[in-house]
Amino acid sequence: MPLLYFLAPLGTVLIWSGNMTINQLTVGAIAPSSIAFLRWLLAWLILTPLFLPQAWKYRATIRREWPKLAFLGLLGMALWQGLAYVAAETTSATNMGILAAMVPLLTVLLSALILREPPTRGGILGGLVALIGVSVLLGRGNPLVLFDLNVAAGDALMVVAATCYALYGVMLKRWPFDLPPWVLLYAQVCFAVLFLLPGYVLGPMTPVDSSNLWLILYAGIPASIVTTFLWMRAIRQIGASQASIFINLMPLFSALIAMVFLGERVALFHLVGGLLVLAGVVMAQTLTQPFRAPARTGDPS
Repeated sequence: MPLLYFLAPLGTVLIWSGNMTINQLTVGAIAPSSIAFLRWLLAWLILTPLFLPQAWKYRATIRREWPKLAFLGLLGMALWQGLAYVAAETTSATNMGILAAMVPLLTVLLSALILREPPTRGGILGGLVALIGVSVLLGRGNPLVLFDLNVAAGDALMVVAATCYALYGVMLKRWPFDLPPWVLLYAQVCFAVLFLLPGYVLGPMTPVDSSNLWLILYAGIPASIVTTFLWMRAIRQIGASQASIFINLMPLFSALIAMVFLGERVALFHLVGGLLVLAGVVMAQTLTQPFRAPARTGDPS
């Protein structure tokens, strides 16, 4: 597998790691329903003049496939980040990071159930090793501390959000569309805006000002347009299960971002957890044998 194929999931996870900080910064600065809608509205405003003419050429395909496109827009755009904004109000960034790290294992499970893909040894073992690494990072060296965390409403919402995004990756792999990548992205954005509009209208409309504008800009451009395109590309190139394992790098990247911009120090548990996460990613990419070898049918001769 060409190493260039790994740039798309790595870039996606790096931007997402920055967006985890954005999620926490939105608390008190802008209502979840407002930023969830405005980020995709901004993405739609940017994409429309660029890709509406091209989407019009594929209107027959979009009309035929609109239920699938709407479902993908709901899962991967409206619910994945929309629920995360709400969850940030009642849970910590630590909990959110732990539950977001469930996406790779959920993807392996859903791929086996929906796509009938036999899980690979690397997907299962690497996912478990990486999850242990995430636990070391977020438990500050003691993974058992995580069992003492209280389950809040935000935790439940993050479980739902992680499941939605795992399902998004699996269904994107299952449904190959006869559409250019940017048209596929634009169609999903259109549906995401429609799904999020009622919540924006009914919820508290936070005025856009200098204190929250930059949050919307980051969420609407790199964290919406760029990451969604890169993630769709990663899924097409290396598959949903292998791409999702890179999500385990989010705690590591987040720690590095905090060290550079917030002055936080890197401790031993950061190094241990980071190495375990990286080991899990390597295992997932190299141990591609099915977890159970297929039964032999015998010699046809």
